[in-house]
Amino acid sequence: MGKAAAARRLAAAAAYGGGGLSLLGGGLYGLLVAEARLARRAIGEPRGAPPPDPTGWYGRGRPGPALKVALLGDSGAAGYGVDRVVETPGATLATGLGQAADRRVHLRAFAVVGAQSSHLAGQVDRALPTDPDLAVILIGVNDITHQVLPAASVRNLAEAVRRLREADVAVLVGTCPDLGTVRPIPPPLKQLARVWSRRLAAAQAIAVLEQGGRTVSLGTILGPEFDAAPALLFGPDRFHPSADGYRALADVLLPSALAALGLGPESAERPEAFRGEGIRPVAQAAIEAAETPGTELDGTVVAGSRRGVRGLWVELRHRRRHPSAESESPAASEEPLHA
Repeated sequence: MGKAAAARRLAAAAAYGGGGLSLLGGGLYGLLVAEARLARRAIGEPRGAPPPDPTGWYGRGRPGPALKVALLGDSGAAGYGVDRVVETPGATLATGLGQAADRRVHLRAFAVVGAQSSHLAGQVDRALPTDPDLAVILIGVNDITHQVLPAASVRNLAEAVRRLREADVAVLVGTCPDLGTVRPIPPPLKQLARVWSRRLAAAQAIAVLEQGGRTVSLGTILGPEFDAAPALLFGPDRFHPSADGYRALADVLLPSALAALGLGPESAERPEAFRGEGIRPVAQAAIEAAETPGTELDGTVVAGSRRGVRGLWVELRHRRRHPSAESESPAASEEPLHA
């Protein structure tokens, strides 16, 4: 089965309640279950205090109205493994949004260490009453390491995105990172982890786009950059990112978050063919994104229609990253800073 066909079948299984074992076949699924157990044993369960909470106000003193952002997901969203709030991806993302948009930003973090896609429903329950403009979701890794059936994982994510979009919240999902570079996972299971995580990422993208969300691929979080500099970008458990790794993650999310809010630069309104950007059928775009970190996907219209003969039309972008800003600490109130 081709990659695009496999991703489509998994997304369809999620939509219609199938088991999703056809992603790789029952035999390979069994091997991946064994891999997940090995990885979990090598990495260990999260220990110690929870990460610092980045909830609060950023960009105090900047003009209004403030941007309201909800951060949902797992330990990658929460910033597990760092000691200071300014090192969390939430603080870095909120600081970058405030500076790039020249607006105040209020971030609420609902992400929980160890969360799986099934926990998104409760996080959405807590996020919706805060009336966010944008929800950023990072989820999927714990579904793999805890042997959640892929179709169930995708279905849970799609339902969360549906609820948020029905409430008119813009949604940006960072799809499942490439687990093939996690050092505690030995080969040949490492190679299977790469196939598994990339196809799950592609299926996540298809499901999110069908519900009206936007995605950006996070192969970078555990991809080539991390594999090339594991001491710098991985934390002490060799699985979660370090402070520099979380900064790299936030740098990937920021341009797409601005675009989701309608605050991207005017010069970036149209895809640029010379940068490999353009319009693709959804499955083709999802596979391409899963293999190219930092690729953003969003639904679009061609000749007045959202769909062609091969499904949803998707705009594929490689947005330029913004220079990293020095992260702020969140404030409890939006009172402007005094000179």
